[in-house]
Amino acid sequence: MVTTRRRSTAPAETPVFHSRAEMVYEQLKRDVADFKLVPGDRFTENELSERLGVSRTPVRQALFRLQQEGYVEVLFRNGWRVLPFDFERFEQLYDLRMVLETTAVQRLCTDETKIDRALLEQIAAIWLVPAAERSTDIRQVAQWDEEFHCSLVAAAGNAEMTRVHRDVTERIRIIRRLDFTKQARIDATYEEHAKILRAIQRKRSDPAVMLLRAHIQTSQSEVRKITLHQVHLARAA
Repeated sequence: MVTTRRRSTAPAETPVFHSRAEMVYEQLKRDVADFKLVPGDRFTENELSERLGVSRTPVRQALFRLQQEGYVEVLFRNGWRVLPFDFERFEQLYDLRMVLETTAVQRLCTDETKIDRALLEQIAAIWLVPAAERSTDIRQVAQWDEEFHCSLVAAAGNAEMTRVHRDVTERIRIIRRLDFTKQARIDATYEEHAKILRAIQRKRSDPAVMLLRAHIQTSQSEVRKITLHQVHLARAA
């Protein structure tokens, strides 16, 4: 199987940080999403300060922010700990994602006035390809999958819906990436995305929504099967 490199549907941007605390915050979120930090891991502010090359003040500010978002907790006189996954919260976020994406797909099939056709063409160029041209890069496919769903919502032309969906996407990213640790799931994602896109292109609203709903439900089902052992395996992969 040949791995191809295709242009991302999202513009490449160099992140601009307005403070060291923001830089630390973004780095720690990436560490959690990339399984460099997994549920149960413990660390101190001094350890992070040394690793990131900053003082304890921005580290503490970033950690308090992550604490408010439910990623970490402070341990009395014993540093910090990455919190276990809150699966009930993930279930609720997946339900919200389902509502937003199915609504967007219905609009893509029926409303011609606000649809961003160029955006749809960009994701079609990634997913409607022969099997031999599919990527086998787990990280790349995970990123493209996220962009696929965000682009479907964005292409529907509702800025507020797009904003809420991107917030949901960011909050489920940590658990969602575990869906791409097996090649079978990558292959299935290509097939399912292609069917959804073809249904949208043909303006077949009901089949498109049905396919999308089944696709999200499958991913949600995989999330339910995730164990801490699988998280550690993902970090080691």
